[in-house]
Amino acid sequence: MEGKQRRLNRIFQADERTVIVPMDHGVTIGPCKGIENMQNTIDALVKGGADAVLVHKGIAKRVAAGSTGLIIMLSGASNLNPNPNGKTQVCTVQEAVRLGADAVSVHVNVGAQDEDIMLATLGTVANECDLFGMPLLAMMYPRGPKITSEHAPELVAHAARLGAELGADVIKTNYTGNIDTFKVVVECCPVPIVIAGGPKTKSAKDTLQMTVDAVEAGAAGLSIGRNVFQHEEPSAMVKALSAIVHRGASMDAALKILGGSS
Repeated sequence: MEGKQRRLNRIFQADERTVIVPMDHGVTIGPCKGIENMQNTIDALVKGGADAVLVHKGIAKRVAAGSTGLIIMLSGASNLNPNPNGKTQVCTVQEAVRLGADAVSVHVNVGAQDEDIMLATLGTVANECDLFGMPLLAMMYPRGPKITSEHAPELVAHAARLGAELGADVIKTNYTGNIDTFKVVVECCPVPIVIAGGPKTKSAKDTLQMTVDAVEAGAAGLSIGRNVFQHEEPSAMVKALSAIVHRGASMDAALKILGGSS
């Protein structure tokens, strides 16, 4: 078994699905609620059964996640930047290897002003990942001046396919809001897709329902941050999401795991 597959097996369970919790928000928006103390948050997520956590290299150096998969973010930009959609590479694949990463991630805003730079980074990183046997998760979002809706099915499908075409092993992108349209996105993408959580939802029920629908449409799982680590009970939220992703739990069953909390 090659190194890339071994690492993927630490992130995806035997059912080829995964529950990832990204916590790279400290670079983008600062130490927001839920990630003030990263070790405490990661402990709660590990307790809940998260398959992997995603962080920047500086955090990876300072936290322990047990046997939970570690994904290191290679892209960054703060929301204080006049061009916040232009993500730049802030870590290398080789650094991630030294830190014991099970995968790396690159962020591309398709349609943004600096899309060309981000695509060049994606292509270069994909090659390096193949050399090092490192899985690549590409965060592919339709986002820019010409984008009228970041959840439009044809745009999400284009973004997902673009990431796969340039060498990503897993795609993270927006859910289209509809099972039938997202099925098309999944069918048109030759690598697994996990859904993003987006901004904080009005209720946990909204996040759970989106997950139920996305899995039914063929998603390989999720990569949801704020709607998990900002929940009053992050461990319970992870357990509820994992039940949906890995055991096909219904909305009602997931809500019971969550204790009816919204």
